[in-house]
Amino acid sequence: MIRRLCLGLVFLLIFTSAAHAEMVSINRAKATMRSGPGEKYPIKWELGVGYPLKVVSRQGNWLKVTDYESDTGWIYKKLVAKTPHLIVKKEKTIIRNGPGKNQRIVGNATRGVVLRTIKHKKGWVQVRHESGLSGWIQRDTLWGW
Repeated sequence: MIRRLCLGLVFLLIFTSAAHAEMVSINRAKATMRSGPGEKYPIKWELGVGYPLKVVSRQGNWLKVTDYESDTGWIYKKLVAKTPHLIVKKEKTIIRNGPGKNQRIVGNATRGVVLRTIKHKKGWVQVRHESGLSGWIQRDTLWGW
């Protein structure tokens, strides 16, 4: 009985930490992700404002991060913020004027498009694109927070 309880607590701790992974987003028009924790390491990618990343670990002022395609790299912590953003992970997703499949379509977003998170509601997320377009998208077509 105690052994099962301990195993249950370990599972709960692992699940809780995975469910609450630290997320950040790029806070500049352009930021570089590097192959290691420092400016001496080669640049792997350039990322734009709002691009969401999951923090894997830290080393000094550098964050080891992963993106929606499971690519990893290092980014200087002053280049990110806690502003919630999402990225479209499907080839194409529909933007609606309300949370539901019966709502009017107001636009589309394709894979890799970054959107600002406004609010969540029962499997839907209200988002805004930098162009000003806003609406609701099904949560399972997006990655981030």
